[in-house]
Amino acid sequence: MDIYSQADSNVRKTWFYLTGFLIFIILIAWLVAYLTETYIILYIAVAYSFIVSFIAYWNSDKIVLRMSKAKPIEKKDNPELYRIVENLSITAGLPLPKIYIIEDQQPNAFATGRNPKHGVVAVTTGLLERLEKVELEGVIAHELSHIGNRDALLQTMIVVLVGVIVIITDIFLRVSIFGRRSKGGLIIIVAAIALAILAPLAAQLIKFAISRKREFLADASAALLTRYPEGLAMALEKISQDPRQLKKASDSTAHLYIINPFRGKESQSWFRKLFLTHPPTQQRINALRSK
Repeated sequence: MDIYSQADSNVRKTWFYLTGFLIFIILIAWLVAYLTETYIILYIAVAYSFIVSFIAYWNSDKIVLRMSKAKPIEKKDNPELYRIVENLSITAGLPLPKIYIIEDQQPNAFATGRNPKHGVVAVTTGLLERLEKVELEGVIAHELSHIGNRDALLQTMIVVLVGVIVIITDIFLRVSIFGRRSKGGLIIIVAAIALAILAPLAAQLIKFAISRKREFLADASAALLTRYPEGLAMALEKISQDPRQLKKASDSTAHLYIINPFRGKESQSWFRKLFLTHPPTQQRINALRSK
């Protein structure tokens, strides 16, 4: 399967996972409401997750940039980078995003912003130093694709859904242990403990699966944008082979980068792969180079 066919497949799988996620939440919510004989848990979980995620959505770019110690630049600061972003934005039909630089020797990059009008592209100094122009174009095209595909909005939706699951199961556990129980007694407590452990875990696995599919989609979109998949493939090779850790990265921002900034996280174990936010880099390279 070539990169373009894989793009269509990943779009379908994203919506399949998202639909399954919604069904999963409805089933959990119904079960909890039935066992506790109240629907207030569902209302509280949805309201709280929506409010917190809405605030985070509107401020996500500021939060991420502050955590990453990224600094804004203008055209005079790096004319070549600015032109690459400008030209690819025009080709993609996107507004010119704000451009930031992270002082770090690991080559890497990420995009953020709640919508294309508020898009942000951040690259490390290591990326600018190590990549050739066609490779840098591939990386920038990948990040612009995240903006164009509205992945920030999708991630916010997923965070809301995960939050709903966590809150529902947490309240269920507390009510089962400390509240009034008219059904089941010990069985209800055991069910509550099991749900409190397994439901959030299942929600996280779905979240990671969607994140991996969006990386494949951004790769495919970048290949279409530059019309030179090899540029991004070579860039991914260079970035993945660099042994340095990204000092400014954290667990809460690692999923944003084009490649996981924590080196040694791409285990070949099928079980570990379930918990990865990025697909194995070699799979992405193979997809880009397939015809």
